[in-house]
Amino acid sequence: MKTITVDERDIREAVPMSEAIDAVRSGFIDLANGEFEMPTRTALRDGQFLVMSAHHRPTSSAMIKTLSLDFGRQPAIAGTVVWSETGRPDSLVADASAVTTLRTGAAVGVATDLLAPPEAGRLTLIGAGAQAPDQVRAVHAVRPLRRLTVVDTDPRRALGLTETLAPELPGVELGTAEDPAAAVGEAEIVCCATNTASPLFPESALPAQVHVNAIGAYRPTMRELPDELLATSTVVIDELDAILEESGEIIHALEAGALTEDALTELGTALTDTSADHGRRTVFKTVGVAMQDWAVARLLTEKFLD
Repeated sequence: MKTITVDERDIREAVPMSEAIDAVRSGFIDLANGEFEMPTRTALRDGQFLVMSAHHRPTSSAMIKTLSLDFGRQPAIAGTVVWSETGRPDSLVADASAVTTLRTGAAVGVATDLLAPPEAGRLTLIGAGAQAPDQVRAVHAVRPLRRLTVVDTDPRRALGLTETLAPELPGVELGTAEDPAAAVGEAEIVCCATNTASPLFPESALPAQVHVNAIGAYRPTMRELPDELLATSTVVIDELDAILEESGEIIHALEAGALTEDALTELGTALTDTSADHGRRTVFKTVGVAMQDWAVARLLTEKFLD
């Protein structure tokens, strides 16, 4: 029996974003088909400590992730992902920060591939924190970018992100901005990756056709999106129970009467309904579910344990 430990560098070298997207897409379909045992995550100290677990029945494999979040710390996300499997004595322990940012990006890649117009190539990213690079990588993997605008309250951080990503985005026009409302006006895809408590822009600031991903608000006290956008868009979510417990913007819209539960479609269900017309405005809201961590951890076991 042995335990393999993989750090951020190991994970980045072993799992390209395209593979993570494919794995997470399959995971969402399995989730919709009832093949996971997945309790809603445990949040302690108002979300500063999180515990997530998932069991995949067909493979008799399980994943447990524990992490802490501190946005005043570098890295903001720290913890471990532990994989185990019936019949396999070996186990794997992976860096939770790298797994979390990779799997969150991958979910956005899956949703963007499903919901964004095929020709979409102008991305506005709001928030230049730890999750931001993989948001860009995931969108670029499914909708090759022509232009990227990074918005952050700290202009130096926004510029630093564009400089970091520039070698990965040859030929892409790169820019920064400080006003989210102005920056989303010509976007075809918007990614929100902040921990704000109030909406980042008014619904009226968006173009008539746009796809919006919102990944930053993961507690009921946080909101990235306005009620008006949710009321007038096709809204796809990661998992209903998790969203109803943790998504501040969805909870607020439901309580305000701007949205009903019937208007929410889980991503796994949406992936299996290829005939659906999603309309000109689409939103993907995710708080992150353990299946996504399981999907990336399974890829790691294939690379390091098989």
